[in-house]
Amino acid sequence: MNTSLVRRSAAAAVLSLASLLEAQSGFSFDHDQAPKDAVIPAVVPVIFASVAPSDAPLILRTTTLLNNVWFDAIAPFGETSVGICSQIDRRPAAERTDRNRNIAIFHASFHMLNSLYPNERDAWRGLLLGVGLDPDDPSLDPTSPVGIGNIAGRAVVAFREHDGMNQLGDERARHGAEDRYDQGRRYADYTGYAPRNTPYELEEAGRWQPAIVDAGHGIFRVQQFVTPQFQHVVPFSYRDPREFRSPRPTASDPDRREAYRRQVDEVLSASAAMTDRQKMVAELFDDKIASLGFSALFVTVSRNMSLEEFVHYDFLTNLAAFDTGIAIWQEKARHDSVRPFSAVRHVYGDRPVTAWGGPGQGTVRDLPANRWRSYLPVADHPEYPSGSAAFCAAHAESSRLYFGSDVLGWSMPVPQGSSVIEPGHTPQTNITIGWDTWTEFEEECGASRFWAGVHFLPSISAGQDIGREVGARAYEFLMGHIRGEPGRGSGSGRRGGRRGGRRDD
Repeated sequence: MNTSLVRRSAAAAVLSLASLLEAQSGFSFDHDQAPKDAVIPAVVPVIFASVAPSDAPLILRTTTLLNNVWFDAIAPFGETSVGICSQIDRRPAAERTDRNRNIAIFHASFHMLNSLYPNERDAWRGLLLGVGLDPDDPSLDPTSPVGIGNIAGRAVVAFREHDGMNQLGDERARHGAEDRYDQGRRYADYTGYAPRNTPYELEEAGRWQPAIVDAGHGIFRVQQFVTPQFQHVVPFSYRDPREFRSPRPTASDPDRREAYRRQVDEVLSASAAMTDRQKMVAELFDDKIASLGFSALFVTVSRNMSLEEFVHYDFLTNLAAFDTGIAIWQEKARHDSVRPFSAVRHVYGDRPVTAWGGPGQGTVRDLPANRWRSYLPVADHPEYPSGSAAFCAAHAESSRLYFGSDVLGWSMPVPQGSSVIEPGHTPQTNITIGWDTWTEFEEECGASRFWAGVHFLPSISAGQDIGREVGARAYEFLMGHIRGEPGRGSGSGRRGGRRGGRRDD
């Protein structure tokens, strides 16, 4: 993705967040909610300064692990909840206040943020100092909110720093493969993945081809499969991602010439027919915080959820997407499927096609196929199954189960010319986009990836199938912890947790 697009998208996301939350000038421990009133607004700009809005594995890691520490930090102040990575003795009813929950959340967040973004330590210290808390308080007293927050934060960090994502860059050494050149390369691939094709030659027309990305000002880079090791991360709600398999994408087999060409033609036809609304929907769903994150935030605000309810629901939707991503990344690596931009060039070469012609060009009827581009920047991983379609399906399914309803009712105005891809041009008039139900949200999220030319149709349904199944697992897993009856899932809470200062296993 062009870096200027990333900056504009990030700026738009931060402005939308401020508008949604109506940020207050001062924080009240008794009446405000630390996650949405303080932590999220501080973290979103840091996320987008580090990764593109569409880089789901790294965005989901931040949001889900933050939710994990929030959940564990307030579990002792609930009636029945038990933590995922920590099991701290329940506090008396008189201490189950939002003041104590907020204090615990701030301290737990401090540990997780320092683990995820150690170069931003001053910002995280400022987050606590700004609300009058001491970031240097080392208390591990399981009867105080500071101690509870520190215990919960440390427990989740201790487990997740070595959960398979190579967050610290030491995964090879931990498995006995010492390589001093690899040490400290955070999130580096240790699986040995290598693309079958170069960005210059499509040797195998059914396999993923890295794109050449314009970084702006004459700087270009070749894509790498982003964090292929995500498939090996320990999930929350199940034990083995091999439980979730997608069928082979037979139409992406170049030996099946008619099917291969047919799905290329479908993408070009959708590209040519894109409406302003479809473009803006596609842009929204490409930004995982603006779509997944803000839809959940809208629900919590519109339903006037308590702090405890906010943490429970936000954690549910994030862990549903996180666990879905693990299974999807396994399947992406297994199938290693070709993206539409490569397939279009393979089928039509430099012959003219009818399709979207680029920013501000509309539909062009004599576009050389080798100059066709998808409306959205192509993501840096294989095509099949669709990660975005899967994340939205998991998000929607877990929400439907949590609320016992399909009702969403989320809409937003889109001002004329506010497009990130076609600024000043799209939409041509002010429009409103929105979804009455979670089912509509899920379906249009998936369809938008096809409209925008980054996925073939079979990839959408394959991703949705896995997302719905994992979303249901996530719901069962988290409700078990909320009800104080854990037992389903991967057992991540049985590793390295603490109970009043001792391990919980």
